Amino acid sequence: MANLKEVRNRISSVSSTQQITKAMKMVAAAKLKRATNAIVQLRPYANKLRDILAQVSASVEGNDSPYTQDRIPTKVLVIVLTSNRGLAGAFNANAIKTANNLIFSKYAEQHARGNLSIIAIGKRGHDFFQKRGFNVIGNYNDLYSDLNFLNVSQVTEYVMKEYKAGNIDRVEVVYNEFRNAAVQILTAEQLLPLVPQETAEVEKSNAEVDYIIEPSKEKIIEELIPKAIKTQLYKAVLDSNASEHGARMTAMDKATENAGDLLKSLKLSYNQARQAAITTELSEIVSGAAALSNG
Repeated sequence: MANLKEVRNRISSVSSTQQITKAMKMVAAAKLKRATNAIVQLRPYANKLRDILAQVSASVEGNDSPYTQDRIPTKVLVIVLTSNRGLAGAFNANAIKTANNLIFSKYAEQHARGNLSIIAIGKRGHDFFQKRGFNVIGNYNDLYSDLNFLNVSQVTEYVMKEYKAGNIDRVEVVYNEFRNAAVQILTAEQLLPLVPQETAEVEKSNAEVDYIIEPSKEKIIEELIPKAIKTQLYKAVLDSNASEHGARMTAMDKATENAGDLLKSLKLSYNQARQAAITTELSEIVSGAAALSNG
């Protein structure tokens, strides 16, 4: 009887867990829909902005924007995008692992000298790097609660100001690029200095479109470069946000499925134990009856 009670308690516990994972999957699916719409709408704009900037820059000699000047990366900033919450499979662990690989392979010398800083957008990444003694700048964990271009631009403006002042020589962003609910691509890309497109791509684009530019190409470049940098980081944050919800939905779906399999196994064990108990009781009754009749 004690064994039956234990199995019943486990069945009740797993059933409750399954209900929770089902609810979390539905919530993640609803959030994923909104997040997917946001990143899908931004991508064409971001790509077109990059194309226009590349085309205009290619036709201007001596572009001296402070954001395109490639310096020796003595001081490096790495922006790591994670989430504030867990239960999203390997989403956060993979982003942190990719950032660690980048730091200890590409920028190991800067890190050893104390010239590497971290901006962690997301509590999971922020806590990880802070506990391990990294120079973590600021706290942007509340960014996801009101995710919009203006709020993300505040981070970008700080980074651009520090880069322009010479306090940072290289800025890299590590994030999960969203493909679909089940696939997120770990990405590490350079934010500053702004990397121009390949010459072949620019020439092909120039052949397709000829822009009428006012007031001047130089003025347009001056306006477009900061906007392109802000859009690049905003796109990365939206990608990460959509990837988080996709990873959580997939993880909760798998957890619900596993709970179902466990329930089947537990119910089978319960039925077997119950049948064994009944058989034992019947055997005792038959044995008792036989003993009385023989007596």
